Amino acid sequence: METSLINSLFFAKGGETNIYAIIAPVVVALIALEIVASIALRRKLIRFQEAIMNFGTQLCNQTTNVLVAVVVVTLYGWLWRNYRWFDLEMTPVLWVALFLGIDFIFYWVHRWAHATNIGWAAHSPHHSAQEMNFFVALRASVTMRIYSFFFFWPLALLGFKPEHIVMMTGIHLFQAFLHHTELVPKLWKPIEFLFTTPSHHRVHHGMNFAYLDKNFSEFLIIWDRLFGTFAEENETVAYGMYGGPTSWNPLRINFHYYQKVWELSRSFPRTVDKFKVWFMPLTWRPAGVPAFQMEAEITTTNQVRFETTPFNRAQPYLVLHAVLGLLLVLLVIKGNSPWSPEQRWAGAALLWWAVFNWSGILEARRWLLASEALRLALTAAAFLTFSATSSVEQGVIAFLALGSAVWVGLNFRRVP
Repeated sequence: METSLINSLFFAKGGETNIYAIIAPVVVALIALEIVASIALRRKLIRFQEAIMNFGTQLCNQTTNVLVAVVVVTLYGWLWRNYRWFDLEMTPVLWVALFLGIDFIFYWVHRWAHATNIGWAAHSPHHSAQEMNFFVALRASVTMRIYSFFFFWPLALLGFKPEHIVMMTGIHLFQAFLHHTELVPKLWKPIEFLFTTPSHHRVHHGMNFAYLDKNFSEFLIIWDRLFGTFAEENETVAYGMYGGPTSWNPLRINFHYYQKVWELSRSFPRTVDKFKVWFMPLTWRPAGVPAFQMEAEITTTNQVRFETTPFNRAQPYLVLHAVLGLLLVLLVIKGNSPWSPEQRWAGAALLWWAVFNWSGILEARRWLLASEALRLALTAAAFLTFSATSSVEQGVIAFLALGSAVWVGLNFRRVP
């Protein structure tokens, strides 16, 4: 029996196994609420350019989560079947224990990501955002998600099932999403003492020298208090990172620091140092090489935020295609998607292409016109071919593709 595209997107049939597909509507609702609150309070907390590319970066990131989940369940499953210490029957107490175990391990994963070049290469895309809002929480790194699962395997040895570990890391990631806002002030002191709050996490995203490499905790702030990495929010936070990417390109956002370390390693004369630098602190330099020089401190008084001049009438087009991108990513990641694994891979590639083109729109790139026209045609063909849609849905797809192509042709030849 044919499955409607609309039904496959919004109604689960059978077991829904992807925690991110369940969380996604909640995240979108909270983002909408923050936008409304920012407007109502007349606080300019969200810049369109950064927000739309943060959203796009997350869509790209979601395409890797399915692959990571498959690999993790397979490898952790082997450990669990052959080497687990206990046979655990999940109870409310064990669910809490699993969550806290993930929280404790992630503190060290997070700290490692700030302490080594390869870790910072993976994690820095998240810190390259220059503001603090729920969109910033979406600016996740493709490779950091992969790296983090190198650390959670002891939980499988203890007896926690791999699918439970994957699910709980998704829940843990969602509660961390809630920290990324300026709308929540400091809370009641006992809460601030025990738990990671928006105030604590604002510090973590700061470039102020007093805030660098502080507040790594995601749920319990007591890990930072115990291990000497806690800092209170006192001075106004300047968000971002030193030497961050000056581009909206999702590939550059995700891989800019890898390129920096690669170029640095090539400059070293000894082969051992070329390899060693990846696993050393950011400030490390081998003997015979000039010492690391820290930039002048960036604060809110001297920070210059990255902005570009987009094509004419870019904003409504990008908002529409952000919504369409969300529908596409659901078809890629949902457990009950009518698309085959091969079709999902094709959908993931089309999604990356879309977000790459968004950066071309924001940066008014000459190549955008041809690239977007071709992408629209291939994306429409994929939807019409992969999904058993009704005639009405086919008409909507054709209308959106044709209307978008006309908009591109009329507006994306010039800047305002």
